[in-house]
Order: sequence, then C-alpha cells, then structure tokens
Amino acid sequence: MDKTFIIGAGPAGLTAALELSRLGRPAIVLEQDSTVGGLARTVEYKGYRFDIGGHRFFTKAPLVEDIWRELLGADLLEIQRLSRIYYRGRYFDYPLRPLNAVLGLGPFEACRILLSYLRARLAPLPEEPDFESWVINRFGRRLYEIFFKSYTEKVWGMPCHEISSDWAAQRIKNLDLAAALRNAFTRTGAVGDGAIVTTLIDRFLYPRLGPGMMWESCRARLERSGVPTWTGTRVLKLHHSDHHSGRRVTRLTVDRGGELSTLDVDQVLCSMPLQALVGCLDPAPPGAVRAAARQLRYRDFLAVVLIVDRPRVFPDNWLYVHSPEVRVGRIQNFKNWSEAMVPDPSRTSLGLEYFVHEHDELLGKTDQELAALGARELQALGLVDASEVIDSVVVRVPKAYPVYDHRYRDVLSRMLPYLRSFSNLQLMGRNGQHRYNNQDHSMLTGIYAARNLAGANYDIWSVNVDLQHHETATTDPDVGGGNQPRRPHLDRLTPERVASGVTTSY
Repeated sequence: MDKTFIIGAGPAGLTAALELSRLGRPAIVLEQDSTVGGLARTVEYKGYRFDIGGHRFFTKAPLVEDIWRELLGADLLEIQRLSRIYYRGRYFDYPLRPLNAVLGLGPFEACRILLSYLRARLAPLPEEPDFESWVINRFGRRLYEIFFKSYTEKVWGMPCHEISSDWAAQRIKNLDLAAALRNAFTRTGAVGDGAIVTTLIDRFLYPRLGPGMMWESCRARLERSGVPTWTGTRVLKLHHSDHHSGRRVTRLTVDRGGELSTLDVDQVLCSMPLQALVGCLDPAPPGAVRAAARQLRYRDFLAVVLIVDRPRVFPDNWLYVHSPEVRVGRIQNFKNWSEAMVPDPSRTSLGLEYFVHEHDELLGKTDQELAALGARELQALGLVDASEVIDSVVVRVPKAYPVYDHRYRDVLSRMLPYLRSFSNLQLMGRNGQHRYNNQDHSMLTGIYAARNLAGANYDIWSVNVDLQHHETATTDPDVGGGNQPRRPHLDRLTPERVASGVTTSY
C-alpha cells in the first residue's frame, strides 16, 4: 500500500486528501497546529468566532464551489456585501457611487478629481513602472492620493512608487474611473469584454460559522473515509536519497506531541513554507539553494479582536481605513458576515487588522497594549468609545503574505530546479509555492497534486495564473473542470519592488 503523507492541513492539504480519498488512495495529513484550516481557519474565543482576515467565498472554478456546497450544504450562506472606505472622517461607498463621493468630498474636491482624471487621460505618464504611475494613469493623481496611496502603503509597508505596476494590473485589472462610474450607474459590474469586476461583485458565499467550519467538516469527512489528520505533528526532517528516477524522499522524522518517530514514505504533498522545507531536507540542499531560501520575505499579520458592548456598530462587512493617522488597515465586522459568529446578540466583535514586518515595533507589544491601541483607534475613527470595549484577544500570524520583492523571481529560480528534481515531492498551496494564492487557488493546487499521483500531469504552478479572478471574473464554465489547466497568461502578484536602484529593507 502506498504511504502518502500530506504536510499541512490548510486548504491545499485537506483538499488534496479529499481528492485522494475519492481516487481510492490512502493518505495521512500532518499538521503542526492544533486546528485545521491554516490561514483559512476560524478562531474561537469565548464563543466569538473570527477569521484571520475576511474570507469571501468566490471562485471561477465550478469544481471548487461544488466542494464548498458538498461540505457545507445549508450552512453555506449567501451574504450581501457592504464595504466602505474611511477617509478624512467620512465613509465612502466602495464600489464608488458618484453621488456618495460628491456629498462626502464636496463639489470642489469632486471637480479636482475630475480635472485630475481628464489630465491623466489627455496627457498620461509615458511609462508605468510602478503602482503609483499605473493608478494615476487610470484614475488621476487626486483620486490616487485619496483612495489608493495610504491603504496600499499600510498593507505592504513600502512606498507606492516602489511597488511594481504588475501588481496593480493584476489586482485592479479592467477597472478605471470610467468603469467604476459605469458600474455606479448601471450596477452590472461588467466591463467592456463582458467580465465581472470582482471588486464590484456585491454578493458572496460564506460558511455560517466562518471558513474554519468547512475545513473541520472536511477533516471529519476524511476521518470517516479512513484518512486521518494528525494535528500537533511537526515535520522535522525530510530524508532523501538519489534514485534512478531522481531524488526521492524516503522517510520523514516527525515530532508528535513530544515523541519523535520516523515514517517511511512513497509520496509527499507539501504545503509547508518553502523556507522551512529547504531547512528540513536531509541531506541539506546545496549552499546556493539554502542561501536563496533565506532571502524569501513575508509580511506578518496581527488581528486585534475587540468585543464591543453594543449590538450594532456599523453595517459593513468590513471597512478599509485610508486615514494615515491610524495604523489599522482594515476592520472586519464578523457579526455582519454571519450572525452566528457572535454568541451574544447585544454585543459586536470587530477584527482590527495590522500589517507588519517581522521586526516591526507592534510585534513587541503585549496583547493588552495592542488591545488598548485598537480601542484608541476605534475611538479616533468615531466608531465606538474606548470604554465600550469589554474584552479582547490578539492573533499573531507570521509569514501571512509572501512578499514579491525585487529579488523574488531570482530567488525562486535558484530554488525550484533543485526542488523539482524530487520525483515524489509536490509543492502546493500559498506557502508551499511562496505565492499569494486565494483559498480556491490553493484548493486547486491540492486537487491537481492528488490527480498527479493517479497518473495525470498537471502543472500545479499554473493554477493561480489561470484563475486571475481577484479583481475580474469571467463566466467561463470550463475553468478548473478539464483534464488539464488552461495555459497561464498573467500571474497574480503581491507587490514587487521596482528593481532599478531600489534596496529592499525586508
């Protein structure tokens, strides 16, 4: 019997296990955390449930949506989206509505925006090497300064003129001020080629008890099928040797609850971070591969969840905070994702999201200090009085977002040939590929990895370049459903520093 081990019980790992069980192939899932779901888990605190960030369930891949519906049934809710931007003490509808914007900014500022946009259209910047110039050419400088600059720099911790324009083209492809205005008046969300701008989609799916509900359901389904998930199990070593078919992983050394054991393996599907994987290989990879792995960079994430003694605070699912005077970048209102996320209807839980580098001063603060900061910022934004915050909890997520700095492509090019030389090791998921995957992208990498074990030949690395749906979604019914993924044509990127003369500080 094949001994297949899946490292990581996030969306990629559990979906791979589910697909393998359907193919009649046994497997064991290894997860170092005590819960499943990875970044898509749901954290519970005194009955309050919250996401690690907000997880909209939207996909272009029918087979992924089929899994969601199969695992959740009636617990998969359809949610009306409402999100706004906070700027200069006012709240602006997002997507943009002209009347709301004019009333919020005033007619003088609205005229400045229009004139700035017309100037950009009549005399665009001749080159678009960075995020700033790309956005200015499509929205005008004034709108860029109001609705793009501050928030983007909060999230990624670098100036917009140092962020690659490739990321802007991916994230807000097909959307400019004219498209936003058309949508505001027609509410279709369509652009010229018939695609739907995902930013403008006003409904999405969501599990009644948060995204972790799906992954707990998936784990239970796997257990009933004879596919166990070993939580609290850390992979320490992947032992390998040379074979006629290439390098092969032969054994795993794992720490399961303080007890070390060695597991013989035939196949490994891996979603652990590439940096950690390289450090676990035994014998160690060549020095150039190890050096490259050390250069991978990440953006960490802090979720400061505050329990507010008020039944309603604001009607949005989430707010984007563009005001530079506060550190918080986004505020989730979990009760407005699902009422069941909050056990006491007289109270509200708010998730304040802070984006940090690994040496950021916020990481040195205690949970109590972070909660006090969050309460002060809520009060500064005029949302609640700090005295209304009656409880709090902080979740720290290292390596939440892979950063594409100017070395990124070179770093991977020095690592991947060696990692791909293993004949029985497949890399999948966000951290397993150091790619900024959405949940459904990660699920597809797991499906394709599982099918490869059954004789298919999927290019797992093409998954999130084909489903470039974060900002635009076509209605192609075949995406994700054929024997092979369609060929990629555009990568979905996190910000990448412009290479010319820029030194990264990560």
